[in-house]
Amino acid sequence: MTYTEQSLNALRLAGDELADATVATLFERGEVGKFNSLMRYVSTAGQELPDGLPAVARDYLHQTSSPPAWVDWSEMEKARLFFIDNNVHIATALSFASMPACYLVPHVAKLLSATHGLKYPAKRMAETGQFTVLLMQPDAFEAGSRFLPAAQKVRLLHASIRHHLRREERWDVEALGTPICQEDMIGGQMMFSLQVLDALHRLGIHMSVDGAESYYYAWRVVGAMLGVDQNQVPKNLEEARQFSDLYMTRHMGPSQEGADLTRQLIDLYEDVVPGTLFDPVVSALIRHLIGDTCADWLQVPRTPWDTAVKAAPALLHFLETIEDRSPLGAWALDRLGHLTTLFELSSLTRGRVMHYAIPEQLKKDYGLSSAVPRTRRWTPPPPTLTV
Repeated sequence: MTYTEQSLNALRLAGDELADATVATLFERGEVGKFNSLMRYVSTAGQELPDGLPAVARDYLHQTSSPPAWVDWSEMEKARLFFIDNNVHIATALSFASMPACYLVPHVAKLLSATHGLKYPAKRMAETGQFTVLLMQPDAFEAGSRFLPAAQKVRLLHASIRHHLRREERWDVEALGTPICQEDMIGGQMMFSLQVLDALHRLGIHMSVDGAESYYYAWRVVGAMLGVDQNQVPKNLEEARQFSDLYMTRHMGPSQEGADLTRQLIDLYEDVVPGTLFDPVVSALIRHLIGDTCADWLQVPRTPWDTAVKAAPALLHFLETIEDRSPLGAWALDRLGHLTTLFELSSLTRGRVMHYAIPEQLKKDYGLSSAVPRTRRWTPPPPTLTV
């Protein structure tokens, strides 16, 4: 598939017909509060839906209760094993590369600022981390799993944001496209798949072509579950690179919202790390993974650790070599990675399960406007296949 400015312009106007219609009906009938209250107790696939659930929501949940028919389960299992082998590195990439990449798109940063309490950045990171962990469980798509209901709710959450911004006339669709449009949803899929693989490469992590492709495939399945048009989504890593490069050159740039969100992210993880000695490592790691230009746009502070953190790939390469050569070493490192990931998630959630609800209103005090700076665009390097 070849992407052009014209084809992406069409994707800027497209939303998610099924989820948008469901949310619109819930708001029209004043049933959003009832839906959120009842769905709070629906957390596993196959669970009986509660009495009193609005009929339109019940229909939506039935229509979206199964994964796509085209899923190759052998690929999904390979993706799960790739995640187990690299879970702590993937968590690092998601936190310090993928999330800053989202903040580098000004209109996405504005959306995040409008729909998440600025005083509670841990909630956003916890939701992302929990969603990824649930996806990579062995029973993610089976009865009793928690991933399927989470995907169903996230899809409605996106639709509710589109509903609010258009209804309240707080978004210039002609200039900025539909909020959380198909282009942005595919762009987000790239940030949580391709850009994670890029970050792993920069960290010196050993990856096979097969493992990288399977991990990307898993996020294609996620995209389908979240309402991404599968006729438009990149089918492989080569197409993903083309889309990602074009998407970034179209939209990436500096914004105050992006800088504010990045500051919250840095503060959050500095609080997670015990003491203060290693606090600058957070900023240094972000700068290492996204590059100086992007880090400057996000106002990531420069620290004495900026040079030292460049040694991380050599250290990780050494650990990866131990893992490759020793079954016992591989088991120990995988176990350590699993425990580290759980510790990070527990620190962010404070032991609570994150619920994905439809916001009944957006945070008006954030002063969301349609003015998005479109200067100082970044030109990416020539496309390369990172494996």
